[in-house]
Amino acid sequence: MISVQSVSKQYLEQVIFDNISFNLNTRERTALVGRNGHGKTTLFRMLTGEEQCDEGIIAIPKNYRIGYLSQHINFTKPTVLEEGCSSLPDDRKDDDWRVKSVLSGLGFSENDFDRDPAEFSGGYQIRLNLAKVLVSAPNLLLLDEPTNFLDIVSIRWLTGFLNNWQNEIVIISHDRGFTDSVATHTLGIHRHKVVKIKGGTQEYYDRISKAEEIHEKRRLNEDKKRKQAENFINSFRAKAGHASLVQSRVKSLEKQEVLKKLEKISTLSFSFNSAPFPAKSIMETQDLTFSYDDNNSPLIDHINFNVESNDKICIIGKNGKGKTTLLKLLAGILSPCEGKIRSHPQTKVGYYEQANTATLNDQLTVEEEIASTVSSIERGRVRSICGAMMFSGDSALKKIKVLSGGEKCRTLLGKLLVLPTNLLLLDEPTHHLDMQSCEAMMDAIDNFNGAVLMVTHNEHILHRIANKLVVFHHDRIFFFHGTYAQFLEQIGWDDQDSITPGEKSSKQEGPQSLNKKDKRKVRAEFTARRSKALAPFEKKIREIEKKIEKSERELHLDTESLIKASQDKDGVTISRLSKSIKHAQNHIDTLYESLEETNEEYELNKTEFDEEARSLK
Repeated sequence: MISVQSVSKQYLEQVIFDNISFNLNTRERTALVGRNGHGKTTLFRMLTGEEQCDEGIIAIPKNYRIGYLSQHINFTKPTVLEEGCSSLPDDRKDDDWRVKSVLSGLGFSENDFDRDPAEFSGGYQIRLNLAKVLVSAPNLLLLDEPTNFLDIVSIRWLTGFLNNWQNEIVIISHDRGFTDSVATHTLGIHRHKVVKIKGGTQEYYDRISKAEEIHEKRRLNEDKKRKQAENFINSFRAKAGHASLVQSRVKSLEKQEVLKKLEKISTLSFSFNSAPFPAKSIMETQDLTFSYDDNNSPLIDHINFNVESNDKICIIGKNGKGKTTLLKLLAGILSPCEGKIRSHPQTKVGYYEQANTATLNDQLTVEEEIASTVSSIERGRVRSICGAMMFSGDSALKKIKVLSGGEKCRTLLGKLLVLPTNLLLLDEPTHHLDMQSCEAMMDAIDNFNGAVLMVTHNEHILHRIANKLVVFHHDRIFFFHGTYAQFLEQIGWDDQDSITPGEKSSKQEGPQSLNKKDKRKVRAEFTARRSKALAPFEKKIREIEKKIEKSERELHLDTESLIKASQDKDGVTISRLSKSIKHAQNHIDTLYESLEETNEEYELNKTEFDEEARSLK
């Protein structure tokens, strides 16, 4: 177990962590979540000892080994297999079968095993680094965006591998579907603090949202009480007969906690600029064929499909099969060897490719770069888009040359928002975004009044967005009329061998062995049991919230009546209302405490059911 106690960390004036504490317990698989720049990678570096905390203690057991996925490339062996084997523990040096299994799962072919690592692309070199970490069998795996250079099949394999991992794991990933399918716990960084819960990311974000909602209700209630007390003091300060009562209120006011209004956290929030489109069909391919080398078989071979005006089509498959090439053909960047692409005359295409950051002008500011997309665009509109891309205020004046990779991608996205479009071609648009920004991207795509073709390996996005698919699978390309869930049920990825040989998947037990009819019965029984257990908590929460609203209305009326009574010098009414107001304040405080306790009980029960629900999938 690793214990982090009372740790603080800051860079100059920027606070990263403020007195955080948590434990990483035996065999826990933890998703580390938080917005970009809020300290996730910093926490990893402190756990590995690459950085030191300013205050507090990070206690790591003796001989406890930590494996950290590094983006730094340093290969010393002549072949991929030898490089992978170099990370095997001393007692497993002859287990090259483990390395072969992991390399195969991560997309290396048997022919690749004897090749020099330097021959591979940067993405595949990172995969080799990942393989080395996985086979090193550490006590704790720290994986920072492990899916960034993986295709969908490799991500599915990695999911199965990690679900069979016998030690601890902490994962940073923007891929919500991946983390939720692996993690048993969620550790969230929020407002310089950390919150750890049992369960997935949705449970965590629900809890944070509810906690902030309760904080805001309490803050408003405290503000209201303070103003009422101040009004009372001001009304009765000059009246000698009420001096003791006024003094009591003054002391009470001094003791009253002042809750601060929560600062707004910058969030990616935007919508695409839809251009009107009058027809049903926006683009059609006819026998589309393309090859980079006439001597080899075509990368894209006689594919036919039609894009309708509101389609949300995802392009899926292994890396290197032609997904980005297809988008470039549709965007007109490449010309087909055979076949045709027919577009409606009013089609307006917007194309996004993360690799295009090299086209940005290093000498321009973010604002100038976005403004350069369309002539005579109003500055107010440009600044608005900068703000939506999280370049508010002076951040919009930063030069392109000083931006991080993620910031450059957001700049590209900002340029796309300027253009009126009715067909979006998006190549992995969420690659450099955090989870919240990915959700904002999906919301924008959902709400876009036009067609979208998008390359993605993120199964969470596929389940939510796609109504049709272009599939690169088994050396062929085909158009699938249906959702991703339907594709998995009818065709699938043939990745049953995604578990390392000799290891048994815990997900192969229980409901997975049932037929479809029995599965539906088990799920129906589970749903009924879950509803029966959680419904009383939900009902109680609604009842308490209604009581709070009613009590606060009555308190407001009594306060107004008290002020009127003081103006009328009605001593009897003043005495009665003062007692009534004090009783109401106490009652409201009790209701808020009850609401918080009930919410905690509800979340604990809900987490247990959510954990069970994942096992039924």
